[in-house]
Amino acid sequence: MHDDLHPSDHDSDHDQGTEAPHGALSDAEYEEFMRLAAEEGFEAAEVDSELARSSGRLPVLAVIGRPNVGKSTLVNRILGRREAVVEDRPGVTRDRVTYQAEWAGRRFKVVDTGGWEQDVLGIEASVAAQAEFAIEAADAVVFVVDASVGATDTDEDMVRLLRTTGKPVVLCANKVDGPSAESDAAYLWALGIGEPHPVSALHGRGTGDLLDAVLQALPEAPPETFSVAPGGPRRIALIGRPNVGKSSLLNKVAGEERVVVNELAGTTRDPVDEVVELGGKPWVFVDTAGIRRRTHLQAGADYYASLRTAAALEKAEAAVVLIDASETISVQDTRILTMAVEAGRALVIAYNKWDTLDEERRHYLEREIERDLGQVRWAPRVNVSATTGRHLEKLVPALERALEGWETRVPTGKLNAFLGELVAAHPHPVRGGKQPRILFGTQAGSRPPRFVLFATGFLEAGYRRFIERRLREEFGFEGTPIQLSVRVREKRGTGKGKGRPQRRG
Repeated sequence: MHDDLHPSDHDSDHDQGTEAPHGALSDAEYEEFMRLAAEEGFEAAEVDSELARSSGRLPVLAVIGRPNVGKSTLVNRILGRREAVVEDRPGVTRDRVTYQAEWAGRRFKVVDTGGWEQDVLGIEASVAAQAEFAIEAADAVVFVVDASVGATDTDEDMVRLLRTTGKPVVLCANKVDGPSAESDAAYLWALGIGEPHPVSALHGRGTGDLLDAVLQALPEAPPETFSVAPGGPRRIALIGRPNVGKSSLLNKVAGEERVVVNELAGTTRDPVDEVVELGGKPWVFVDTAGIRRRTHLQAGADYYASLRTAAALEKAEAAVVLIDASETISVQDTRILTMAVEAGRALVIAYNKWDTLDEERRHYLEREIERDLGQVRWAPRVNVSATTGRHLEKLVPALERALEGWETRVPTGKLNAFLGELVAAHPHPVRGGKQPRILFGTQAGSRPPRFVLFATGFLEAGYRRFIERRLREEFGFEGTPIQLSVRVREKRGTGKGKGRPQRRG
């Protein structure tokens, strides 16, 4: 690892989780970078917008409401594509609970709470539980009410919950399909949480005005919720599928039985933040344990666990993903790893129950890891036992390496020297008679490392993966996802090239 690349050598602001006005670039770097951009025909405003897009976390919007008011339909409308699952049956399982959206040039995350509605606690408690988690992780809330039905007792209960949180609320009066139904929406003023916005999520009516109100409610650049005082304990999310041993691991690390796991799915509602000492220093573990899977509750429990995981990742700097080594790596394991990567957190993979494996299982596990987890081979691996505490001491160096990679910053000059050599030795393949070329780039941010490359044409996904792999070989970046975006120059020499962004999906 290049010691001169540690963030403390370049930008002390990173210790507080903030960045300079130009992303992670110093004023001198920024001036030099803008000179390069102007020489290559990129407009200053265009470059600035790309640097701004790359820095800071996105504000989070939670969409909440009782069952069957059209939450998932509204989320699809906000996203502009059919991505959230819409189904009448409560407890629909789906891969994710957070999505990226954009309106009027601003990007934000949407947390959809429409996927899980019912468990053994009864519908009212379930709605409250999933809403609490979504609200906790959010910067603003859209509260969806069925205007054709009016405000119900459950709606009134959710208004009381919203008032206690102090979060900005935008009231969506859904199922207003025409002017004649707008009087139904007007009745919702009585809820006392502001103007009801009449919307038909199904037909798109009124959603533009609703989103305008959402942008007013969302902060421009919300603070990183995981920020701590310099030298304070790092915040670690302990995540994994239900029953994988998260509570046992936390109890072993904490040295006492602190986390009680109830047999009923959903009864342990709040993630428990534990300050524990490990490797001679304090760490804050944001726990997500507490969900037990039962066959008839599987869909609901899975969704609930996903919501908890998303909330914990928002609050953490790094994720320890616990995987049961005694069982075949599941689709759920890979989904949880994907959530951690997409959240941009440092990552350590801990294989639990390693001490119980025979030689045959270890052989097959290695093959499963190679086949199913190849996309995160950059993440440190530790083999542990949550019940006996074996090898728990290995968690600390793995976390420290991952966090160091997460905070690493490559100076712009050094990055462009690296890119120049890379392009000369390994040019992009010729496609359609054209050969796109990387002109220059910069690391616009860290935590996680975010790179912006400016190029003469579209860079294929395989070539972008190659760049990422070489960045890791050259500069370390162990244990951290790397975000790479490419701005394409349309025309050379006009000074008005309207570059279009190209991002990794």
